[in-house]
Parts: sequence; structure tokens; C-alpha cells
Amino acid sequence: MSASFQLYSARDFTPWDDVFKTLSELGYTGVEGYGALYGDTDKVRAAMDATGLSMPTAHVGIDDLESNLEKVVEIAGALGIKTIYAPYLMDNQRPSDKAGWQAFAARLAAAQEALAAHGIGFGWHNHDFEFVATADGAVPMEVILEAAPKIEWEADIAWIVRGGGDPIAWITKYADRISAIHVKDIAPEGECTDEDGWADVGEGTMDWAGILDAVRTKTKAAHFVMEHDKPNDFKRFATRSINNYKAL
Repeated sequence: MSASFQLYSARDFTPWDDVFKTLSELGYTGVEGYGALYGDTDKVRAAMDATGLSMPTAHVGIDDLESNLEKVVEIAGALGIKTIYAPYLMDNQRPSDKAGWQAFAARLAAAQEALAAHGIGFGWHNHDFEFVATADGAVPMEVILEAAPKIEWEADIAWIVRGGGDPIAWITKYADRISAIHVKDIAPEGECTDEDGWADVGEGTMDWAGILDAVRTKTKAAHFVMEHDKPNDFKRFATRSINNYKAL
């Protein structure tokens, strides 16, 4: 599968024109958008066209989807976005029990229906908190996927691990829901502390050979998105990651 790149990883290394040029030269074919890219869609579209990159997937917060769907659909059309993933919930917005997560899943289901009416796919992108059981024993990620059966899942594999989950088990159980994955790595204990303990893809502790094999053989995932939440060198991360990914 072709390699995409989550542009949040390059947020500290703009201008974006230079970022797009670098990614294209390294062999990436896609990018994944996030909020900072949506303010000037004409400029971003021009940068993609100039470098041959596409933006098949993007992150948009659930609040934005609920409050400004028309604008989100307009942005998706301008940038060629085919699938949107809601990416995160702040601490103070996270439910504390199963009923709360079921109510949140209902919001995601409603967003999926609204976007489907415009021909846009929709899903959830996880972090670690979705794998930590609530006081009543509910695992939020299970509740989300089971209570909102039509939404897709962009599985951030390294966050599954940080949440205490077994990535292969989750990939196997929900294989038919996974339409994209985030490909990132976890540094050995005590290393890369200035980068929040993340590593370039293939340079850390994740068994990416086994994980990619599971994703490719079990799921419909079409987008393999390189990500690093806090790289101190964007070009190093982008270069090592795509080279290691291709080798895998």
C-alpha cells in the first residue's frame, strides 16, 4: 500500500509548501489533513497539485462536524477528502461509564449518517484512553465500535499499545471496521524523551513487520499514514519512516 503522512507531524516545520515538496520527493503519495490546513484550501490545493500529492483522509473534530457540517463538506470537496476521522476527545469531554460512551457513539453514528449523505466516509481515530476500562468495566473502544456499527476505524496502532492493548488482537477482532491505520513507533524505555518517547517508524519497539502483515491480510485498510506526535526533525522522521516502511 502507498504511504501517506499525517501533516500534524510537520506542524513545527512549515512553510507547508516546503513540507509538501519534501514529502513528494521522498515518495509519499498522500497526506492526511488536520485543522491548521483548512483555513486556506486554495493554497493547500495548489501545493498538492504542484507536488502530485492527494489528501484522501483528514481529521476533523466531532464538535466541528456537529456545528458546521456544511463548511466541513466544502473543505472536503476542495481538498479531495474521501474519508474523515474524528481524532480526539479532551479529558474533560470523556465519558466515565458505559452509558456515557454509548451516548458518544450515538453522536459519531449521527456524524457518519450526515457525511454519508454527501458521499464522504467517516470513522474514529483512537488514542490510548479508549483502551482503559471505565469503573463499570466498559472498554470505550469496544463500546464505540459496537454502538456505532456503521462508522469506520482509523487504528492508531502505537496508541493501542500505549493504552495496554494487544494490537494484533484488536486488528483481528475488528478487521472489517479498519479502513486506515497510523504507522508510528515507540522508542525503547528512556530514549527519545524529548520526543515524548516516540520513534521514527521502524526504529522503535513495535513489531511493524507482523502488524503490517495482519493489517494487509485481515483488513480493508487502504491508507497507511506515517505519524510522529513530536518529532524534533521532520525530514529525518519522514525519510527514515518511508524507507523502513517500504523495506517492510
